[in-house]
Amino acid sequence: MTSRGLIAAANPSSLFLLEREKISAGSAVVCALEGTRPLLVEVQALVVATQYGTARRVATGVDYNRISVLVAMLEKQLGIQMAGCDIFVNAAGGLEIDEPGSDLAIFAAILSSFRNRPLPSHTVLLGELSLAGDVRPIGQVHLRVREAAAMGFRKCILPAGNLPLVDPVEGIELVPMNTVSEISELLFT
Repeated sequence: MTSRGLIAAANPSSLFLLEREKISAGSAVVCALEGTRPLLVEVQALVVATQYGTARRVATGVDYNRISVLVAMLEKQLGIQMAGCDIFVNAAGGLEIDEPGSDLAIFAAILSSFRNRPLPSHTVLLGELSLAGDVRPIGQVHLRVREAAAMGFRKCILPAGNLPLVDPVEGIELVPMNTVSEISELLFT
């Protein structure tokens, strides 16, 4: 919105990835849907030792309860103790992400910050996570992969169940995953 009225944004995804030239630990990119429009959004996480008796969980732009569930699942499935850690999660750019398809990116950002190791650059993560640590298929995956490729991403980590539904998109490698253990090994070993 400007003083002359509403002006169309030619590429809204670029607005949410402006400052993403330096990749750091705790940062992951998801292609979320806003209505029917795919938008690439950076999810940021910060995991630090708590300074108080009870660990804090703070969520901005993502569902607080979903963060609690993902952290509990991470602890159970990977055997990582986070009870003594404050965890802060933010969707960059002020966008509200409220779909389960962002679970994998949130999970990866939290794990990246905890291990203090950045995720591979030019990688987008898509997928819902079950309480058992399974990566579940999501809707509109082909649309999301096309948007990621158009924005210059070269690798897409996605649910194995979605792979048959995605036509090959030039310039982007599709990496299917079944469990969070596989994802942890792929990204951090």
